[in-house]
Amino acid sequence: MKKQLDIKNLLLLNLPYILMGLFATNFGEAWRMAVGADASAKMLSFFSTLPVALASWWPSLHPLDLLVGLCCGAGLRLAVYLKSKNAKKYRHGMEYGSARWGTHEDIAPYIDPVFQNNVILTKTESLTMNSRPKDPKTARNKNVLVIGGSGSGKTRFWLKPNLMQMHSSYVVTDPKGTILVECGKMLQRGTPKPGKDGKPIKDKHGKVIYEPYRIKVLNTINFKKSMHYNPFAYIHSEKDILKLVTTLIANTKGEGKAGDDFWVKAETLLYCALIGYIHYEAPVEEQNFSTLIEFINAMEVREDDEEFKNPVDLMFDALEAEKPNHFAVRQYKKYKLAAGDVCSK
Repeated sequence: MKKQLDIKNLLLLNLPYILMGLFATNFGEAWRMAVGADASAKMLSFFSTLPVALASWWPSLHPLDLLVGLCCGAGLRLAVYLKSKNAKKYRHGMEYGSARWGTHEDIAPYIDPVFQNNVILTKTESLTMNSRPKDPKTARNKNVLVIGGSGSGKTRFWLKPNLMQMHSSYVVTDPKGTILVECGKMLQRGTPKPGKDGKPIKDKHGKVIYEPYRIKVLNTINFKKSMHYNPFAYIHSEKDILKLVTTLIANTKGEGKAGDDFWVKAETLLYCALIGYIHYEAPVEEQNFSTLIEFINAMEVREDDEEFKNPVDLMFDALEAEKPNHFAVRQYKKYKLAAGDVCSK
């Protein structure tokens, strides 16, 4: 039955070309009836015999005429085929896109069998945190963009559930200050430490061993509740001192144009000398900005007494007597070469 349908469809598709071929047999008949000694005379005679050949709608069954009809039908079929090969590709029924709603079978290859190892997207959809899944085709980046207005549940329904997965390190911005209060204790306790079999490890008393998170808080509003950063802990060379001084000056000059280079260079020399002294000579617990501010506050200058030496001058004099080529001493001597007004500045 199927074979009969295929033959029927094939005949229906090629019927126009068959009819065209049968009609073209009349052209073959006209050419056969034409007389002439050469091609031009034969062609003139062909146009005179053509109306006679076309007077009857019945095809000619002469072998030569059938050959002409076969060539015309085959040529027409070839032309249609070549035209279709060069036609534009249309996706009928998909003019507005081919996207569709995914099913569970579509998302299943991207979900980790272990629930805790997933980024939770919805109640039924997740994305594995494994960057090298068994099937490389399912590897995806872990970027998730959540867009919603205030109060739409971005924190409640997406952020908090993923924090509770506790499978990674997290950096969380908390403008409202609620995430730390509501999730801090949970992260501080941590997640159960898994064994080789994937089950939580227990101590000798049968209690589950947890791996706590180290929570660091940067609070730019209330510094008493914030972790602190000491740049002096990252100074290892004279080059690092200069980097710190350059950064300090650039971020404390305020808005507007910078001052004259003379004053900037003098300030740079002073800071290099004081920070160099703190780094190389002060105890570790005193290597901070508090000590630097104490030094600056102690730099008293008396305009009526040019021979007056403040505690910082005496401190550097003592260091110079012990270590004449000390980095801080060299910087302080360059600074002192400036005019007295610079020192008072």
